[in-house]
This record gives sequence, C-alpha cells and structure tokens, in this order.
Amino acid sequence: MKAPGDIVLVSCYELGRQPTAVAWPVAFLRRAGYHPVCIDFAVDRLDAKAAATLARGTLVAISVPMHTALRLGVRVAERVKQLNPAAHVVFYGVYAPLHAPYLTRHGADSILGPESEQALVELAEALASGAAAPSPPDKLRRLAFPVPARDGLPPAKRYARLVIVDREQRAEQRLTGNVEATRGCKHMCRHCPLPAVYAGRFFAVPVDIVVADALAQIAAGARHITFGDPDFFNAPTHALAVARALAAAAPGVTWDATIKVEHILTSRELFPELARLGCVFVVSAFESRSDRVLDILAKGHRAADEPEALAIVRGAGISLRPTFVAFTPWTTRDDYLALCRFIVDEQLEAEVDPIQLALRLLVPPGSLLLDHPDLTPHLGALDEEALTYRWTHPDPAMDALQLEIAMLVEDAAAANEPADATFRRILARAERVAGASGFVPRPSTSRRHPPPRLSEPWFC
Repeated sequence: MKAPGDIVLVSCYELGRQPTAVAWPVAFLRRAGYHPVCIDFAVDRLDAKAAATLARGTLVAISVPMHTALRLGVRVAERVKQLNPAAHVVFYGVYAPLHAPYLTRHGADSILGPESEQALVELAEALASGAAAPSPPDKLRRLAFPVPARDGLPPAKRYARLVIVDREQRAEQRLTGNVEATRGCKHMCRHCPLPAVYAGRFFAVPVDIVVADALAQIAAGARHITFGDPDFFNAPTHALAVARALAAAAPGVTWDATIKVEHILTSRELFPELARLGCVFVVSAFESRSDRVLDILAKGHRAADEPEALAIVRGAGISLRPTFVAFTPWTTRDDYLALCRFIVDEQLEAEVDPIQLALRLLVPPGSLLLDHPDLTPHLGALDEEALTYRWTHPDPAMDALQLEIAMLVEDAAAANEPADATFRRILARAERVAGASGFVPRPSTSRRHPPPRLSEPWFC
C-alpha cells in the first residue's frame, strides 16, 4: 500500500480550481508514509494513461465536495470497477454521506464525509494490514493540518485564471491559486448542503499553514489567490490575520473571497483595509430579490440589504460578484423580473455570470428544506440519478421559463455572446412572462471600469 500508485486520489471538479480537496489528503497520507498519485478529470482525460493508473490502485478515493463533482465521480467509480474490480473505492467530501445508499449501489465500498483526511489514512492502514474497512467517524474531528501537497496535481496554468482589464482595454491573465482559511460554516442556510453535514461547525486552519500553502502556489507562478472558504468571515479576526500575513509575505498578489451579505454589513469598516491588502473581488450569495424566498432559505438578510452591501464593497474599490438561486418554488414572475432589472440597474452585467439566471434550486437528501412546510406542496420524489429531489413550480410558466433561459444561456456561451447582450435577451423573456414593459434603467453616473473576474464561470 505504500508504493507509488497503490493509492489514487481523484478529483472531478472543484470550481475551475486546482483541487484543494485532493491536496489536503495527499499531505495527510504522505505524513503517514504513503505515496498517493492524483488525477483531476476536470482537466485530464480518462485516457489509456489514466485508465492504467486507476487499474493498479488498491485504494481509489474520489473527492465529491459538490453536486457537479458527485455526478462525474459516479461515472469514474463505475469505470474503476470495470478496470479494477478488486479496488476499494471510497467517496469522500460534503456530498458523499448525503447520497450514501446511491453511491453504495454504484461502486462505493466506503463513504466518508468532510474533515475526512485522517479517516482516509486510517482506511489505508486497515487495507494495508488486511483488516476490514473501519466505520466512518460518527462526528467531525478537529484535524492537525499539514500544508496541502500540490506537487502531484496538474499545474495552475491548466485552471481558471484571473482576468484583469486595464483602462486601455488590455487584458492581463494571472495564474491563480486557492487556499482555505476555514472549513465548514457556522450558518444554517436551508438550501446549502453544509448544514446537513457540518451542523453549524467550522474549523479554522492555522494562519501559518494557510500562508505556506499560498506561498507554495505563488512560487509556482500564481499571482492571485482564491480563498475557498464557504464564508471567509465565519471568523473575521482570523480572516483579517490571514489576509495581513499574506500581504506581508507576498506584496502585490491579489485575492478574492466569499462573504455573506450580513457579514458585509456588520463588518463594513474592514473593507477598505481588505482592498489595501489585495482583495479585488468578493463573491456574495444574494440568492434572491424576494424577502419570502430569503426567509425560506434562512439567508440572514433582506432584499433591501443587497444594494447596501454592493455599495459598501464597491465603495472600498472592490468588485462584488453576487450569486443567485434564480428559480425556486416560491419565485414569482415578478420576482424573477425584479432580479433581472436589479442586475441591469446596478450595472452588474460584468459581475454576474449569465448562468446564474438559469440556476434551479437543488434539494439533495439531508437538505434542511425537506422538512419545511413551504416546500411540501411542491416536492416530488428523489431523482437519484440527478442527485436531487424533484419539485414543481405552482406556476407552469416559471418552469417553462427556466428551461428557456437555460437553453438561451447555453447557446449564448457556445456562440461567445457578450454577457450584456445575453442579459438583454434574458430581461426581454422575463418582461414577456411578467407582462411588463417600459423598463428604464437608472442613469449611470459614470462608466464602470471592467471588473476583475475568473476566466471560468463556476457551477455548484
């Protein structure tokens, strides 16, 4: 089990980033004396070389931190069992325990949740000794973190880059790395899978480990770092310490992070310093322009807070990139139209990927929404292949609109249509369905400079 290739770690998708969810367990396994190899099917093909790697693994561990990764990971597991029936296949990450029965029927021999790096080591040790696979931990464990090991992963140049356009419209692309300052989340947003597995817990990664991980990626050419925390301000004091240490160790390197609306409002005084420390954009889950939807999702903010959050972040000279769950069972025609108009009014066309306006609420097993009375009338059966419960909108026109917008966005992306043109077409569809017209956006006081962005839109 300690020969190179006896353990194979597989990533399928991690938001266009080099997979931290593989780099961590590599470090844990190396510390225990193992020599795992890695494959990332987000950038690698399942060709003869990859097939040979999978075919020789005694333990094949598939990382599933999100929905897209899980759908792809199931196909990989089935292929592993064809190539290597004796291999022990383990799925690990946030989505693994939520779909354990389905995964067991599709090639999984073991299921591990998040914070499972040490459990992977224990599984390897059991297999090496000929013992039965241990039961997964019954609760999350605080881990002793080594620096993630990335040298066996595909290089940063194969992943998304930061795109910065100067005032002369010249585009610069910067190699991008990613780190985690915290793991898990203290919030209980009902539509998020994290509460089902973390139950409001989060774990801070020591500042020196975070910075060491960033510096290793910077030494390999990265000039921008993404903080992959579900919420960078789960621990604002810790976040600020990490940002200050990174800026001191690597001046001139830029970064981005995800921060909830409520944290933007309560920590507004910090954003000018974040800008000085190198923050160039913040992702924030606005989700909806409807207070009813926000209440059902337990987002912790109101629709009126979103323009204020936008003003705070932009006022510090940082771009804000909102994300949305555009279609839910409670989103009305007027709600959707209000969302489209909000994007135009606030000149967000360059900061919202058009795919955001096609996204439909996912309800995985374990979701906190499953027991919510407002979902019950709309809820259908679990579609195991799609990895979500089906739901039907009470207004058939909204389900039809979602399909239309999804096809529109797909066609626009294939044609490399500019985002603002795509948004105009989406807005026209929303106005048609809502029976509204005559929208005049607020006059712009100034032409906004193109904001920095990553070169790849992300999916959940």
